[in-house]
Amino acid sequence: MTSDGPFEVLDVLYASRLRELIEKYGVTQIYHLAAILSAKGEQHPQQAWDINMRGLFNVLEMARDFNLRLFFPSSIAVFGPTTPRVATPQDTITQPTTVYGISKIAGENWCQYFFLKYGVDVRSVRYPGIIGYQSLPGGGTTDYAVEVFHEAVKGNPYTCFLKADMSLPMLYMDDAIRGTLELMEASPSQIRIRTSYNMAGLSFTPAEVTRAIQQYVPGFTVGYEPDFRQQIAESWPSSIDDSAAREDWGWKPVFDLDYMTRDMLSHLADHYLVKLPGLGR
Repeated sequence: MTSDGPFEVLDVLYASRLRELIEKYGVTQIYHLAAILSAKGEQHPQQAWDINMRGLFNVLEMARDFNLRLFFPSSIAVFGPTTPRVATPQDTITQPTTVYGISKIAGENWCQYFFLKYGVDVRSVRYPGIIGYQSLPGGGTTDYAVEVFHEAVKGNPYTCFLKADMSLPMLYMDDAIRGTLELMEASPSQIRIRTSYNMAGLSFTPAEVTRAIQQYVPGFTVGYEPDFRQQIAESWPSSIDDSAAREDWGWKPVFDLDYMTRDMLSHLADHYLVKLPGLGR
């Protein structure tokens, strides 16, 4: 037991243990966040498929058996090089080129299947790159947008693994959490899409976020050495049309690039116990 409530360690591949915990705590909702992300998935494709898909099947079966409301996080990785890159529509071509994306689009369709076949109240969003100060990067292609802030606050230069002009959709963690909770709290009658909703906050390039940081950390510098993640990023959208989420359950982001930059730098300065005169602190 922690100060925030009960805590258990669970391997999502063990369905029997998952069932025990659902019964023990009287669970009514599951937020299924366990997955191997895009860059790590390309290094370990079979492991990524196993965890991403068997883990999802286990929670889908539990949601059916216990009549649970289930959240499944999908991703812009479901899109691919044949998808329109600008203002990517809700309904469009989904031909991903990574095992992560393949697992997510398969997961979307299985979620819809369980809704149509068994009435499971499953809800999902296609997250863009998530940026937050609360945790370190976890193996995703958009991780540069977190790493760059840590290095800036620590007073180090940063070497980016994407090109300077590589625009990708992003979402600040505070918006992501709030939007996810709003989706899960919405009436079932508001949820028109049972695969996954497009969800977006802002789009920017590594060069643009660097300039935003330099307003508060003037001496910060970034170099560019694109690696295999550049090819992954090029298969994803540069901006997202999330009008369906806005219309159906009222999604609306709060953070723009400057607001996000100030908040990230402020919290990380506290974490690393450093002063950033550009922030007035």
